[in-house]
Amino acid sequence: MNKLGPESDSSTDGDLPHSSQKQDNIPLDVARTEEKNVFRVKILVTLILLLAVCVVATITYLLVDSQERSNFESQFTGYASEVVTVSREKTNQLFNALDAFSVSVSSQAAGELELRNSSWPFYRIPDWSVRAQRLAKLTGVENPRLNFAPIVQQDEKKEWEDFANDAYPILYQDAIEREGDKGGMTAKEFLNRTLPFIYDSDLEKFEFFPSTGTRDLLPTFQQYPLNLFPLMPLMTMNYNLLDYQESAELFRITQAVKGPTISSISIYVDLETKADGGQVMQPIYDRADTADGDRKIIGVMMFQLNWLDYFKNLFLEEESDDGIVVVLKTACPRDLDFETRSSYDRVVTFQIDGSRAIVVGEEDLHDPNYDSLEVRETFVDLGIDQSKVPEGLCVPTLSLHVYPSETLEKKFETHNRVIYTSVVVVIFAFTVLVFLLYDFVVGRLQKKVMDRINKQDMIVANVFPSAIRDRLYQAQGNALQQKQMVGQSTDSLGFQNETGTLGSAPLADLFPNTSVVFADIAGFTAWSSAREPQQVFILLENIYGALDHIANRYAIFKVETVGDCYVAAAGLPDPIDDHAVIACKFAREALKKMKELTHHMEVSLGPDTAALDLRVGIHR
Repeated sequence: MNKLGPESDSSTDGDLPHSSQKQDNIPLDVARTEEKNVFRVKILVTLILLLAVCVVATITYLLVDSQERSNFESQFTGYASEVVTVSREKTNQLFNALDAFSVSVSSQAAGELELRNSSWPFYRIPDWSVRAQRLAKLTGVENPRLNFAPIVQQDEKKEWEDFANDAYPILYQDAIEREGDKGGMTAKEFLNRTLPFIYDSDLEKFEFFPSTGTRDLLPTFQQYPLNLFPLMPLMTMNYNLLDYQESAELFRITQAVKGPTISSISIYVDLETKADGGQVMQPIYDRADTADGDRKIIGVMMFQLNWLDYFKNLFLEEESDDGIVVVLKTACPRDLDFETRSSYDRVVTFQIDGSRAIVVGEEDLHDPNYDSLEVRETFVDLGIDQSKVPEGLCVPTLSLHVYPSETLEKKFETHNRVIYTSVVVVIFAFTVLVFLLYDFVVGRLQKKVMDRINKQDMIVANVFPSAIRDRLYQAQGNALQQKQMVGQSTDSLGFQNETGTLGSAPLADLFPNTSVVFADIAGFTAWSSAREPQQVFILLENIYGALDHIANRYAIFKVETVGDCYVAAAGLPDPIDDHAVIACKFAREALKKMKELTHHMEVSLGPDTAALDLRVGIHR
């Protein structure tokens, strides 16, 4: 017994140190494993941070670039809107001015011809140069060409030629006095270069000969400004406009639709300057009453203009290089054969630089890279019924297509992308170094603290909403400071251990400036008692859905719905100064919507559904 006892004790004592050593090695192995894991994590975190530097730098560069692009697009949108608005106002002013001019001539001529016991076409528009100058200012065209041509029938030709030849000396002298110097030419010299008869021409052969045939004639009678025939030492007076194909087609359209018409655009060279051209034909009637559908066209005003003038002086900067590209297109809105349509489908490209504008070419020359920024608007549309236009002819519509240019985009390019990206990289790199150093020194302690904080945060987050949680943390901190100052003990959540009461004031907010809206359906009880539950649900779902939509638009806070009663409040949860006004607007629109919905659902829910009404009360 004694022998066994010592052996047994010896054996037991011998095992204890060995077991203790194994247990002591377990924490060491765990520590080493944890240290290796931490080292691996630090390497991984370092790589992630480096990757984050690259990502953040790239994002910063792209954000700044996107901001510059956004500024460029926003500025261009403003420019394009101004181009479209101002140019369209000018074109509207053009047609309004021509129409007013036509009415003025018709009104004055009717009275004067009656006093003289005469009739059209034996009429001369008085104060022609003064009126034409005023018209030019109203139209916004710098160098307009205005011609008045009466309709002369074949049996009136000789008599009208005598009338016109007697009037020309007076017209020429008045033009020289009103318009200024004409290169030293006198009225007599202009008269010597005027053919005394209505004539047609063959410009290829430079031949001019009396108009013949049985058709009506449209001779140029009064002109502004007074000048010679282009490329020829001859006046355009007495020239038959129907001899020129484009004028003849415009005249046919004008007679058919009894209104103004416009030609397609074209490019020509005038005094060594590339310019775009267009013609507007405005009819002159025998009576000024615009409501009289039986008015007769007795002549036309042929107004020749440069569309380029409508894109000048749109911006204040005289020497700016904005680089706004405007493509003006004409198109025929009716089906024509290819050859005929090609005569109407024209394109001219302009470039606007500040107050200046130039013609770039007779095709679409904008940069395709900016197709996505195109601003397209109708420029001129006379609203003519194309079915009234003679077969084979067309009244074109003009459209504006506005694009930016590379010049404009470069104005918004800066070095901010490189600067901001570099600053972000430096700051981020410095932050990473500080973080790694701090992590090396207090990593383990921080981990323990963060574990405890995370556990507490998870507990609080599961109990309170985020907003209440943040305010609770703030209240906890204030309570801890107060309790420490007075020597009271508190638990970690800021509750008093002794009394068990809250250590801070209750979390409650007062909203003194609110308006509560109560809305219920008048007649709902009687109506619903005669309906299936599904029908009642359909009614309430539609009405409450519409009210919710209106509430969202007005930032109204929906409180609840009780049966057929809808309760909402203005000024919650965000205060609103004009909450009463908002509530009233909501109520007014809700009443209107209620009427629309009940009338709309009357077919499906019964004839007395439209009798339902909404009663709204507002408490402020």
